[in-house]
Parts: sequence; structure tokens; C-alpha cells
Amino acid sequence: MPWYEQSVFYHIYPLGLTGAPRENPFGEPVHRLRELFPWIAHLKSLHCSALYIGPLFQSSTHGYDTADYRLLDTRLGTNEDLTDFVEACHQSGIRVILDAVFNHTGRDFFAFRDLKAHRENSRFLHWYRNVNFYGNNEYNDGFSYDNWGGYNLLCKLDLQNPEVRAYLLDTVRFWVEVFKIDGLRLDAADVLDFDFLRALRQTAEQVKPDFWLMGEVIHGDYLRWANENTLHSVTNYHLHKALYSGHNDHNYFEIAHTVRRQADMGLGSRVLLYNFVDNHDVERIYTKLRDKRHFLPVHVLLYTLPGIPSLYYGSEFGIEGRKERGSDDSLRPCLSLEEKTGSASPCLELIRALGKIHEGEPALWYGEYRELCLTTEKYAFARGDVLVTVNNAATPAFFDLALEGAWQGALSGERVESSGGHAHFQLPPCGGEIWIPAADGRPDYTPLDLPPAAAPEPPAPEDAVLPPRASGKNYEEMTVPELQAEVLAKLAANGPLTESMKQDVARNVYRDSLLNWVRSFR
Repeated sequence: MPWYEQSVFYHIYPLGLTGAPRENPFGEPVHRLRELFPWIAHLKSLHCSALYIGPLFQSSTHGYDTADYRLLDTRLGTNEDLTDFVEACHQSGIRVILDAVFNHTGRDFFAFRDLKAHRENSRFLHWYRNVNFYGNNEYNDGFSYDNWGGYNLLCKLDLQNPEVRAYLLDTVRFWVEVFKIDGLRLDAADVLDFDFLRALRQTAEQVKPDFWLMGEVIHGDYLRWANENTLHSVTNYHLHKALYSGHNDHNYFEIAHTVRRQADMGLGSRVLLYNFVDNHDVERIYTKLRDKRHFLPVHVLLYTLPGIPSLYYGSEFGIEGRKERGSDDSLRPCLSLEEKTGSASPCLELIRALGKIHEGEPALWYGEYRELCLTTEKYAFARGDVLVTVNNAATPAFFDLALEGAWQGALSGERVESSGGHAHFQLPPCGGEIWIPAADGRPDYTPLDLPPAAAPEPPAPEDAVLPPRASGKNYEEMTVPELQAEVLAKLAANGPLTESMKQDVARNVYRDSLLNWVRSFR
């Protein structure tokens, strides 16, 4: 079994974690990357065996507007700093994958600078897509070009150009030769040229055994990108959404349906997806959860459902992070490891325990998934010989499962024995447990002694009774279609309604979610 299918990943956005300046002064290197060496021991304490770190290479601002693919961002240090860091990770048994931003470059990349200087006569004219000298842009270049996401800061490469393709594949060979990396995370993989992805897969198989390619894909059929010819894995945004909304809406059917649908496609067996609950682009899980007690069952599911679990730096401490005024800065904070690990943290203790269980139970890497119990508030399934139970209700949950044998709770230490062909399991409010067969030779897990999390505060008095709407009803009296209509009306009052907005509202059929959505308008 390849190393990445057994791993728990840790994800670091280094420019944020080290407190690097937002704009690159392109001055002398500042060795901030060396501040991350103590984090290696932290990863080991979490039982993480792989690190995804990036973006790392020279850029003008946030790292995804590459200025030089073969030079560590000078805000982080020198190439020698990166070589030493990867070597230190390897000595601790931690594999390292980097961000590969191959869809586009920044405007300070040598090829784009040449295009600006020499225009039609640039030898790099055909490195970029749809350069049009009859157009212009906000930079007053006197020409236009394809970009990513509507941002002319990100200039789209022509990956069908053999010269561009050769340069990027040689860059991968350079990264492996110089930095000894173990894989890549492909930024914006869902818009990369498929011929380029196939060439990249061939290169990966040449440069290093078990070199891993994982792509950032949000929507669509994941098997288009993750298969034997292109990438090994992609980001599991479908499960990401289900994990937090399935708890906020008290709807485990959403999570189970996502797992079933992906299993039917061959995901989770033939291809293991990269599972996460937050990252550098989305709000922190602790912020998104309306009931913070759901931090526990969410992470029990992250570590036990089919796929490769990953943690985003800082979330193991239960920190908050919300998009503010269109900025991602609060999602990518500078943190002091000493301060964070110097005080008691139930979230941290839980993550350490889950990491140890995942490391000690191979069934959680490749065990067959079998659904055992499902209601809106209770969910139980097996991964091989390991059982998992979670409860999103504010009251205890009881499970009566048709099972033989004896079981030990890896988190609680509680023991359960079947009787008459049935085993009875109990969970506290907003609880979760991983049940290991109670047998000789099984790993011994130290029970957690976590203080009970506080229940969410009741709504403020002014929110308890909501004002009547145009329909003459309070929000709480409305049906799902009425709430959808109310949300659409609120959106329309703020600006033109797009088809995407209408589809988002139509797909949201969860009453609690719609209530919170309509209340969010002021």
C-alpha cells in the first residue's frame, strides 16, 4: 500500500504561519522557513506522517502569482533552507508535498515580463493563452490575455505549448532532485489541460517511486481527474461541505449520501480522496460549526470515513477563522507554536488521540465501509473490523446493532459486549466513538478525559421572536419553499440575481440552514 494512503496530512500555508509581509519586496532573503523546524515535532505528536506545505516559490503577493518556480520565496529564505527543512522532515518520518501552480504565473514571471517588453516580438508570446493586442486591462498593458478567476494578476499559461510543458515538467524534476520532495498538490487542477496532466503523471512515475499527485478540484466527477492516467487523488470538497452542514442541520443523511455516492463511483476504494474540514481557502471548521461541541464528531468522521484525512494548521487548537471583506488573511494567521501548545486544549488532545488511532488501525486506511445505522442525528458504520458511532443531538444517543463480540472505545475506554446477537452502544450529546475489537494483541489507547463542551447559548431576546414577513408569517413559521423565496428576495435586494445564486438556494432544502441564511441579512 503506498505511503500516502496510510497517512494523515498536515497542511501549512507558510507565508501566513511565519508572518511574512503581504507584498514581496524582492529584497535579501529572510530565513522565516527555519522558524517552522519546531513544527516538525508537533506534527509527530499529532501522528501526522505527511506535510502539504505551500505555496513556497518566489511570488509577488500571496504565493499563487509565481515569479520564479525554482527559487524559494525570499520572504521565506533560500533554497538551502527548503532543502534542509525537507531533509529534517524526512529524518522524522514525514513526507513532504508542495504546491504546484501550473495553470498560471504572476506578472513578474520572466516570460510575462518579456511579453510586456517586446509585445508581438516576444519569444514567449505563445506561452500565454489568447494574447490579444487589440485589447487592454487594468494594468494598461496594451493587450489582454486569459487569466484565472477573472484576476489579471494570474496570467494563464498555454499548457498545450510544448515549450511551456517541457519547462514545467523540468521544474518538477528540479524540485525532486534539489529538494527531494515526495509529491505535489496541483493548484486549480480542475482547469488544467488533461494532456498536460497525463504528461505530469508519466513524469511523476519517472522521478520517484510513489510520487503523489493530488489536485485541487471543487465540483464535478472526481474520477475525471483522479485515475490511473492523471492524478492519484483530488480534494474532497463534496465531503467537506457535508461534514459541517450535516452537523449544523442535524442531518447525517447528507454525509452518508455523499459517502455512498462516492463509493458507487469507486471513490474510497479504487481512489482515495483527500479529506479535509478546512483549508487556506475556506472558513475554519470551529467558526462554521454553530454548536462547537460538534468539533468532536466532525473529526471522528474525518479520521474514519474512506479517504486520506488532513488537518489545516491551527485547527487542532480550535482557532476561529472567517473570511472578512473578501480577504483570506484571517484564514492564514501567524501562530506561535509555543503559546498554542503551552496551554491545555481539549481540541488538541482529541486530535492527538485520533491521530494515534488512525496510525494504529489499518482498517481505517483500507477497510471496507459498511453503513450500520442512520438517522438524522445518529450514524454508525464499520471500516473493516472497526466500528464508528457519532451523535449530533443535544441528548444522549443509543445504538442497538446486530453484532457479535466485545468492543473497546478507543476514545473513552468504555467496554461493550454483545448479548443475544446485539451490541448496545451509548454516546453522550454531540459525541463520537471509535470501537476497536476487544482482543489480545490490539493496540492500547489511553482514554481521553475531556471536559464537556458548553452548549451553544440561546438566541438573544431580539432574535427569539422574529418580525413578520411580507407573507404575514415569522421566519420560524415558514415552510422550506417560503424560506427559499425569502432568501431570494433578500439577495435580489442586494443586487442582481444570478443563475448560480438561484441554484444555490434551490439546492438548499434544509430548514435550519435556510433559517440561518435569511437571518444573516441585515
